[in-house]
Amino acid sequence: MSDRTEYTPPKVWKWDKPNGGKFANVNRPIAGSTHDKDLQVGKHPLQLYSLATPNGVKVTVMVEELLAQGHSGAEYDAWLINIGEGDQFGSGFVDANPNSKIPALVDHSTATPTRVFESGSILLYLAEKFNALLPTDPTARVECLNWLFWQMGSAPYLGGGFGHFYAYAPVKIEYCIDRFSMEVKRQLDVLDRQLADNQFISGEDYTIADIAIWPWYGAVVSGTIYDDSMTFLEADGYKNVVRWTQEIAAREPVKRGRMVNRAFGDDLSQQLHERHDASDFDNKTQDKLEN
Repeated sequence: MSDRTEYTPPKVWKWDKPNGGKFANVNRPIAGSTHDKDLQVGKHPLQLYSLATPNGVKVTVMVEELLAQGHSGAEYDAWLINIGEGDQFGSGFVDANPNSKIPALVDHSTATPTRVFESGSILLYLAEKFNALLPTDPTARVECLNWLFWQMGSAPYLGGGFGHFYAYAPVKIEYCIDRFSMEVKRQLDVLDRQLADNQFISGEDYTIADIAIWPWYGAVVSGTIYDDSMTFLEADGYKNVVRWTQEIAAREPVKRGRMVNRAFGDDLSQQLHERHDASDFDNKTQDKLEN
């Protein structure tokens, strides 16, 4: 391969230079906070600290779906965590999530505030708290959770693997891109086969499995993530995934959820950096009309 360079790993790896790439300024091999900064707390029981990456979108879509179903206890404040600037290493955020990854949720409706981190854990926590978007039939529940945890295990190959080497790495390495492209296409085929016989991921009902998977794989087949990865992977050829992606994208709670904590992209009308009340969406629409 023409882009292959030989590398002999040292006996002991040392962090002695920046690794390059888009996130080199915040990547480090140690945990813990880098600065003191308390988390802001709004008026609602649920306090979300996030950014509208695929993992962040899972949770904002979830709470908007709960509100659309009439669960008033799901009202929330959403605070922006700018991971490119290192906000995730503030002391308050590290207290909420010692892994320093968005999203993090703090539920103040409990006797002592409950921290919930890892997006899959947050989805499951909210589904059980409000008895929604998770089947109650034991068999259907397990099938839903099968796919929820499938996504949690698969996303590192899509985001941390393919996305990194295809879009973010400082150099293009054929071996790495080939290795992760093959796996992502296999995952898309898994989804396509499942959706051939089911309206939604785990059956005929829309669940947290769909909410977990859509922000990642729906973004690939709709061409909204990782440069021109849709063309590169021929992702629009997975027709069942495309059908499912478009159906979910048309849901009003999904449209709202995608806006929350969004602080990137050229379309400012789709960016709601913080969300503290449902009227924030109306104000955003009015701003768009006035401008």
